[in-house]
Amino acid sequence: MKLKIAAALLALAAPFAIAQTSTWKADSAHSEVDFSIKHLALTNVHGRFGKVDATIAYDEKDVTKSTVMATIDVAGVETGETARDNHLKTDTFFDVAKYTSATFLSTSVEKTASGLKVTGNLTIKGITKPVVLMVDGPTAPVTGMDKKQHVGFSATTTIHRADFGIGTSFPAAVLGDDVKIDIELDAAKQ
Repeated sequence: MKLKIAAALLALAAPFAIAQTSTWKADSAHSEVDFSIKHLALTNVHGRFGKVDATIAYDEKDVTKSTVMATIDVAGVETGETARDNHLKTDTFFDVAKYTSATFLSTSVEKTASGLKVTGNLTIKGITKPVVLMVDGPTAPVTGMDKKQHVGFSATTTIHRADFGIGTSFPAAVLGDDVKIDIELDAAKQ
């Protein structure tokens, strides 16, 4: 009899164990991916990509069980200069005729003293490389106008453009090798 009661309690507890992980989706109207790169070793040129579609499976009890998947609209790249934006869309840079988006898929999530460290694979122009995102967040949840809970994440990483076949005909003296990426994500609980 005790075995049956224990089995019944375990069966009832299973949904609560699963419920520890919650799903959060990016609110594309309030999320963005920005970048900056040195031009002529003088100034940083800034730009942003189009919409970001991200899904986070967040486990509050054990953050290492959390996952992140994101798709970034590279075809929507904009820097404030139409001629430069059009050049960035060519095969010299992002080749948006073939590759309209970039993707990120986490491989591990760790808690750090200042937030989270999310390691994963970034794919740009069909080339996949490992990257590490240093993440502030999640913020305390707030209820949005959609009546859902929202949290915020801010993340940064630096990639080497040549690793992804971006602008390889330009020397570092003209176009910096390193591209700083900043991500602002407003995520709504599903």
